Amino acid sequence: MAFEGLASKLQETLKKLKGKGKLSEKDIKEAMREVKLALLEADVNYKVVKGFINNVSEKCVGKEVLESLTPGQQVIKIVNDELTSLMGVSESKLNFSDSGLTVIMLTGLQGAGKTTMGGKLALQLRKKNKKPLLVAADIYRPAAIKQLQVVGKQIDVPVFSMGDKVSPVDIAKASIEHAKNVGCNVVIIDTAGRLHIDEELMEELRNIKSSVNPEEILLVVDSMTGQDAVNVAETFNNALDVTGVILTKLDGDTRGGAALSIREITKKPIKFVGLGEKMSDLEVFHPERMASRILGMGDILSLIEKAQQAIDEKEAKELGSRMLNQEFNFEDFLAAMSQMKKLGPLNKLLEMFPGGNSKELQGLDLSQGEKELSKTEAIINSMTLKERRNPALISGSPSRKRRIALGSGCSIQDINKLMKSFEGMKKMMKQMKGLQKNNKKGLFGKFPFM
Repeated sequence: MAFEGLASKLQETLKKLKGKGKLSEKDIKEAMREVKLALLEADVNYKVVKGFINNVSEKCVGKEVLESLTPGQQVIKIVNDELTSLMGVSESKLNFSDSGLTVIMLTGLQGAGKTTMGGKLALQLRKKNKKPLLVAADIYRPAAIKQLQVVGKQIDVPVFSMGDKVSPVDIAKASIEHAKNVGCNVVIIDTAGRLHIDEELMEELRNIKSSVNPEEILLVVDSMTGQDAVNVAETFNNALDVTGVILTKLDGDTRGGAALSIREITKKPIKFVGLGEKMSDLEVFHPERMASRILGMGDILSLIEKAQQAIDEKEAKELGSRMLNQEFNFEDFLAAMSQMKKLGPLNKLLEMFPGGNSKELQGLDLSQGEKELSKTEAIINSMTLKERRNPALISGSPSRKRRIALGSGCSIQDINKLMKSFEGMKKMMKQMKGLQKNNKKGLFGKFPFM
């Protein structure tokens, strides 16, 4: 997670306050000094940090907090509210045209990930029953047009291009007519970038803006560039009056300061964040959820939404029913693993649970769990269909175990361990059957295989 270091330090500082029965102004002052250092180390803009600390301190030293029965929790709530406010209070949705055709301009420096982000955005819109058209308006970067065409093919979205000899302004104008002719209702223009901001680039972008009058001008910013990302955002905003920001590589080795600074400096919302390499790794930015994750409170809503998008609800319900009634077999086990894989890596899921990014859990080696899942999958795939549907055939047959071990590259001990776990799961499900009535709309209903 981008905010791993910041989250750890903030949680540690606030935990000290939570443990105290009564707080003094001195306690608040010391805590705010630590919070200030944590934010600065996370590469948050100095002016933003100063304003944040002043706001939090002012609210924390109030009589209603210091004399409260739970002053530590009150401080945590204030920090959470201020963090949320810093990032934009609530989700900022895309503006769609009333006339039927929405134009979105993607801008940013070269290397920020505009072309890939165009594909991710197009895929997300297509899933929402929009008909996007990607437009190759970067005629300068070698293979930029080809890259967009490859992305378009990968996600099954059409790409409009006129080669690299036509001006980007003419390409943008022609794409509007083409979209109308082929029935597309969202045009996403992938504009050119530069290694550094220059007036020639800005003039070209201003000309494209005036020629197509876009509903959205989204600035794509590489969050790994830290304070530079804030400076870039400010410059592009001054020149183009952008409508929103997309942060890429927020899952990388970055301190997260850009996400906490950009909105405050530009007064423009962060609309999306890129959190991985896959085309589906694009998330709507929810400030309140991000603040909650930073403070270790989890993000259950995003987890449920991820499950709803990735998991077949009917299949999950049938699987849950079979598991609770102890009717499930290794075929079901394999299906459950397949569903869980769709949600992403275990470490990303853990972050969404309360306390999942705490200091105590940061050293946890979840890669071992991933390896065990892969080993289990290999073992089950080495069974015959008859064996998967009737696990009892394996339990009392050394020859079957030997064959499965050879086929999966595992040991007989691994087979025995899986069989024992399988039986243990059946017993556990028997005990949990009574919980089903109380959890129909909760997490258990979304993740029956957990």
